Amino acid sequence: MPSAVRDNAALSRFELEADGITVFVNYRKSGNVVSLDHTETPVAARRRGLASRLIEGVLEEARAKGLKVTPRCGFVRGFIDAHPQYRDLVE
Repeated sequence: MPSAVRDNAALSRFELEADGITVFVNYRKSGNVVSLDHTETPVAARRRGLASRLIEGVLEEARAKGLKVTPRCGFVRGFIDAHPQYRDLVE
């Protein structure tokens, strides 16, 4: 069972861990905008929905904090395209 999304500010990335495997998305913050730059999913974690859970958690956290996002990562853009409830967060 995956744990909650955490902000690893030291590495400028949001992380989600499941079964000892960590998926993450690198970010940059500027004011109230978070640029989501690159999602990384180790081969052993692919096709398990972990990256989608990560991005959903990041977007929910952004909404809760009143932040906007700039989806520079293709995976994040695709996730938002497939989940229109997050389009209002896009800067």
